[in-house]
Amino acid sequence: MLFPPRYARWVFAVLMSIYMVTLMTFVITWANTGLSPGFGGRWWRAFYIAWPIAFCLILIGAPRLQKVTAKLLKEPSGS
Repeated sequence: MLFPPRYARWVFAVLMSIYMVTLMTFVITWANTGLSPGFGGRWWRAFYIAWPIAFCLILIGAPRLQKVTAKLLKEPSGS
């Protein structure tokens, strides 16, 4: 184990944000500019602007969204 369980929230936020931002910035950059010369630089700029924002949003929002998800999936009582 690389990290103690108490860091699970932080590790999750880092991994999820890197995963999402990598794919989303790649697709959006490709859709907007194509795979023309300079694509890597344009993608990298989009990535390094978006990643800290995504990291913070996941860190703040994930616990709340997990609670909402649990409520949405809860079986109705008395059935």
